Order: sequence, then structure tokens, then C-alpha cells
Amino acid sequence: MSVTSQVSEKSALVLFSGGQDSATCLAWALERFDRVETVGFDYGQRHAVEMLARQTVRDELVKVLPQWADRLGADHVADLTGFGAIGETAMTTERAIEADARGLPNTFVPGRNLIFLVAAAALADRRGLEVLVAGMCETDYSGYPDCRNETIQTMARALSLGLDKPVPVETPLMFLTKAQTWEMAERIGGRALVEAIVEASHTCYLGDRTRRHDWGYGCGTCPACELRATGYGEWVARP
Repeated sequence: MSVTSQVSEKSALVLFSGGQDSATCLAWALERFDRVETVGFDYGQRHAVEMLARQTVRDELVKVLPQWADRLGADHVADLTGFGAIGETAMTTERAIEADARGLPNTFVPGRNLIFLVAAAALADRRGLEVLVAGMCETDYSGYPDCRNETIQTMARALSLGLDKPVPVETPLMFLTKAQTWEMAERIGGRALVEAIVEASHTCYLGDRTRRHDWGYGCGTCPACELRATGYGEWVARP
């Protein structure tokens, strides 16, 4: 579940996109830490609607998890649009989503999660936040190499060396399927949390908020929608 041992720290910074995974991670962090802040990253993504969804998701989580409302602190946004331009992909430009020469979907933004973790670690250091919480997963994902546990473990070690202090990185979804991610949300906040994530969070790579499905809004055909829909279907069909 985590790239670190059991943590005893009391504060956390959640890498928060406003999607299903980061919304679940935020609920997970609120359950465990006394002080929780969030950070989002504007890297020029086509689905910029997720940046708008972030505040709605935060507000909805406070409503359905009132017992931890006082734990949720400030939200921050890091401007990484220059980086997005360097890593030009189908996530940042109008082009069809397809596999590249390596067999990776061209929605892969090279080094994106590495840059996110560096920026988050710098912010957490300035804000006095002890743990980074991120929604990377290597079980149900699109094959991005910077989502793998080994990548995150190595990055956590590099950050700890570079900042000359421990930088724990918690990844509660790392070895879960998408169905298990829905299950985690239900365990933490019941059906109310599940419904809040369905209604408020945004995952679709094309930024489609016009079509409402049982699992939420999206085009229904991009890789992110397919993963989310399949996981939701498996979760509701469980015994």
C-alpha cells in the first residue's frame, strides 16, 4: 500500500487532481492525519476541467466526512505549464489517443509524476507537512512507468537525500484494482462518499462533463474512462 513503513507523522500533503483516485486518497488522508493540505498541478492538460473539479470535490468531501472537516487545510496550485509544453503529448495537445512506438499510450507525459513529487516535496517542506500522499497505482493503470512502485520508492529516496530529511510517500492505491479503490471509498465514507466521488470528481482525458454514467461523467471511451467504468462495474457486481 505504501512506499514507506508505518508512519506516525501527523500532517500530510495530498497530490490532488480532482479525479477518482486522488479524491479517494484525500479521504484516506483525512482519516489518518491531523492536518491535511492539497496541491494540484496545472501543466496545460486538455482536461483542464479537472482543475475546476478539485474545489468541488474538496467541498463535497467535507460535507460527507464532517467528522474530519477541521483537518482539511489549504489548497495550492503549482503552475507547471512550461513543463507540459516540453512533454507535449495527447494530454496537452489536440491529437488522437493512440499507442506510441514503445507501446505506451500517447497520453503518457514523460516524467510528469516525478515533477509532481519534486514540486510537492518542496511545498511540503515550506508548509511543514511531513508526508506526501499520492494516488499512483500499478495494478489498474494505463502502463505509465512513472506510476510503478519501484519508481515512487526510488523517488522518495532521492527526495529524502535532496532535502536531507525523511520524505515519506504514501501510495494507498498502489496495489489495488479500480474496483478495490471504489471499495476503499465505501469503507471510509459509505455510499455518501462514493456518490460524492461519482458526481464531483473528474477523470476523463477529453474533459467531457456532458455525459453522466453510473460511474460519473466522461466520454466513456478514453483510457481513463474505461478503467473507471470497468472498476465501477466490477465493484457493484461483487458478491
